[in-house]
Amino acid sequence: MNDCSPSVIVIVKGDGFNLNQCPKNNLERESMKNIPYASVVGSLMYAQVCARLDIAFVVGMLNRYQSNPGMDHWRAAKKVMRYFQGTKDYMLMYRHTNNLDVFGYSDSDFAGCVDSRKSTSGYIFMMAGGAISTMEAKFVSCFEATSHGV
Repeated sequence: MNDCSPSVIVIVKGDGFNLNQCPKNNLERESMKNIPYASVVGSLMYAQVCARLDIAFVVGMLNRYQSNPGMDHWRAAKKVMRYFQGTKDYMLMYRHTNNLDVFGYSDSDFAGCVDSRKSTSGYIFMMAGGAISTMEAKFVSCFEATSHGV
């Protein structure tokens, strides 16, 4: 995927995942056998937790089909990697500010999963004009404590 065509959109309205996209026979299962789906989704999860909060939704959706992924799921995973190619120069920018208030936003759907009718929810916290994750908040806290200690 190093030379793949870049994309600046990770998922669009209407992109959906469901059990109908999973392999239905041995031939389809065999075609997925040599595809490193679990490895790619694991790598995407790592990237999501460490640096790329913007892919959290799609990675969560791809993760639901770890046990029986189909070609549509694989194409969606590759679309995320194409998104990385198109946004590799993007970065979180934090403003210099004395106001370190944390703002949180959340959203959810109601019974949005076609297969289980389960709801999906998400949230994000913002500080100094940029998104923060729990880990980043801990780094900021550690930095502040170290600065005061020095």
